[in-house]
Amino acid sequence: MLKWKDVLKFAREGNPEPSHKIVKSPREWRDILDEDVFTITRLSATERPFSSEMCEAFTPGRYACACCKQELFDSGQKFESSSGWPSFDQPLTPDAIAYIEDGSHGMQRIEVKCNVCDAHLGHVFPDGKTDSGLRYCINGKATIFISA
Repeated sequence: MLKWKDVLKFAREGNPEPSHKIVKSPREWRDILDEDVFTITRLSATERPFSSEMCEAFTPGRYACACCKQELFDSGQKFESSSGWPSFDQPLTPDAIAYIEDGSHGMQRIEVKCNVCDAHLGHVFPDGKTDSGLRYCINGKATIFISA
């Protein structure tokens, strides 16, 4: 189980190697993604809180990257955080997520990206309501749901 100290270590010392990488130009991503998904995943935007239907969904299945379809989270790791964004306490595998220190907007945060295609997913915080203490705060449009 990943803990906050593991997240900080990845962000500061290097992320786990992914199983494979997918690299496309911004134009190639723009050609295959809808405008909202492109803006969130490729330009690091954030969707409005409580705008994603995924906030309330707890159906068994997995959540994959909206860009490359890499599986990122299992629905069993999802929890209600009341933050306005879908929240998870663990990634599916330790190498699914890349962690980047983010000092934007006058805050110190850890950005999370798909480790395969570098899509911006959201941020991870050390205030989760589960045993890990982690809250992966994920833009709903950065993921697609794959039912069990």
